[in-house]
Amino acid sequence: MKTIRWGIIGLGKIANKFAKDLQTIDHCELYGVASRHQEKANSFAKQYNATKAYDCYEALAADPNIDAIYIATPHSYHKEHAIMCMNYKKAVLCEKPLALNLKDVEAMIASAKQNNVLFMEALWTYFLPHYQFVLNELKSNKYGAIRKLEADFGFQPTIDMESRVFKKSLGGGSLLDIGIYPIFAALSTLGQPVDIEAKATFFDNGADATCDVIFNYNNGVKAFLKSTLLEETPTEALFQCEHGTIKINTRFHQPSTVTTTLKGSTKTHDFDYKTIGYNYETEHFNALLRNNALESPIMTHNFSRTLMFILDDVRHLINLKYD
Repeated sequence: MKTIRWGIIGLGKIANKFAKDLQTIDHCELYGVASRHQEKANSFAKQYNATKAYDCYEALAADPNIDAIYIATPHSYHKEHAIMCMNYKKAVLCEKPLALNLKDVEAMIASAKQNNVLFMEALWTYFLPHYQFVLNELKSNKYGAIRKLEADFGFQPTIDMESRVFKKSLGGGSLLDIGIYPIFAALSTLGQPVDIEAKATFFDNGADATCDVIFNYNNGVKAFLKSTLLEETPTEALFQCEHGTIKINTRFHQPSTVTTTLKGSTKTHDFDYKTIGYNYETEHFNALLRNNALESPIMTHNFSRTLMFILDDVRHLINLKYD
C-alpha cells in the first residue's frame, strides 16, 4: 500500500490535533510542515516527527515529495492557499469552512478540476463513526421521518479581538467558526431548507457573537440551530422523529455518544474512541488518493457548495459582511 506523505500549512491548534492523529494511521507520514515563522515550524516538526520544516507555504507546496496538503490557516486564506497547492498538483484537504463565500468555493473547485487533483473540505464530523451511525439509523426508517432537529454549539473563549476566532477580517465570529456544525447537521440529515430565518448579535468589531437560525422544510418540519461565543451550551443534536428520538450527546461534532429512544426503550451507544477523531477523515482521504479519485462520495463538492450557499444566505439575513 502506498505511503501517503502529508504536508501541513498553518500550525495552530487544529493542525496539532490533525498531526497527532496522523501518527495513528498506517502507511501515512507527516513529511513537511510550514509556518510563517521558522522557529514555529521547527518546533512543530520536531514534536510530530516531520522530515521538513518550512517558513514559506509555497516552498512546502512545491516540494515534490509531498502527496497531500492539509490547510489549517484562517478561513480568509483558504482560497489562496488551496489554489496555490493545487497549482503544484497537490491533493488538498482544506479545513472548514472552505472559504468566506460561495464565489471563492467555486474558484477552488474549478482549480481542482483544472489541475486534476483530489480536493475535499475537512468537515471531520461527517466521517466520525457516531455520526455515520446516526445517519444510518435515520435512513433505516425505524424512527420514521424527522419532525424537528435542535442543534447548538456554544462556548465562551477569552475575549481577544486579535484572535482568529473574533477577528472579522479573518472570517471570525460564531457563524463560520462553530455555527457551521449545527447547519451541517441539518443539511446532512434534512437537506436544503425551503426557507431560512436568522438573527444575530454582534461584537463591537462587527463579528457575530451569537447566531440563531431556523430552517423551514415542507410539512412543518423545522431545524432550530444556534451558535454562540458568549456562553457554554449543551452542544448537542436532538432529532425528534415520528417514532422516537436520537440525541448526539455533548459535543455532537466531535467523538461522542448517541442516545436513542425507540418504542419506550432508551439506549446509549458508546463508540470507544481512541483518538481525537481527525484520523477518520484522513483515512478516507488517503483511500481516495490511492484510488486516484478526484472527489469524495461523502463530502462531495456539491455538498460543500450547498453548505456555503446556506452560510452566505444566513450572512445576508443577519447583514454580516466580512472585511
